[in-house]
Amino acid sequence: MKQITSVQNPFIKSLVQLQEKAKTRKQTGTFLIEGKREMELAVKGNYEITTILFLPELVSEKELNQFILSNETEKIEISKEVYQKLAYRDTTEGILAIAKAKSLQLSDLKLSENPLILVAEAPEKPGNVGALLRTADAANIDAVIIANPKSDLYNPNIVRSSVGCLFTRQIATATSEEAIAFLKANNIAIYSATLQDSTTYHSQDYTTPTALVVGTEATGLTEIWRKESTKNIIIPMQGEIDSMNVSVAAAIVLFEAKRQRGF
Repeated sequence: MKQITSVQNPFIKSLVQLQEKAKTRKQTGTFLIEGKREMELAVKGNYEITTILFLPELVSEKELNQFILSNETEKIEISKEVYQKLAYRDTTEGILAIAKAKSLQLSDLKLSENPLILVAEAPEKPGNVGALLRTADAANIDAVIIANPKSDLYNPNIVRSSVGCLFTRQIATATSEEAIAFLKANNIAIYSATLQDSTTYHSQDYTTPTALVVGTEATGLTEIWRKESTKNIIIPMQGEIDSMNVSVAAAIVLFEAKRQRGF
């Protein structure tokens, strides 16, 4: 089995670039996964793992084998120094993987007969994207569409903050115009969470094919979503502020839809 002990190894340097640069991830079509739980969910989500790097003193052969679905998967023993160079977290699980990115096209989404979709327009912080994906997983919805994304979804901050939920939901990225055209072509009603021309979120019927759309805390949704929506909705705010964290807002409206659908 191959062993790498030096942080100056060219392959390890290339992995640092993969971790840090969206351009490298795009060029190679790969990204890094850190942690056993995340790798388990990636395998469950049919992501192809090409290489596993691990600390032999922390990861057993049995644990290693559950992530190996192909004879072509490479296993590399690494030193603690190399692991610390690549790892993004303070906690040490001793395992990382290189995985192939999936296509994130709208046309790849496989929807149920009565889909429930979350659309997030231009979420700015990777942590918010991760939280949205966790919410989507908790509600077990059909898909998440990121409209006008600000960062690539395989950013290590998104992988980490989603706690692996990046791998458990169908995800697509598109422009807002493309997303709206897709939803309308599939006869999916659009409910846009916005302050303007809106009605309370709990007064609407989400039992038919539905997309719930949220925007940024700072500026909300762009005008196209307000104009093209089936209905604009609002969460009544009873305090001094007029907005809340986007993942919290998404959770409120998604679980109202789930309640209406009998969970």
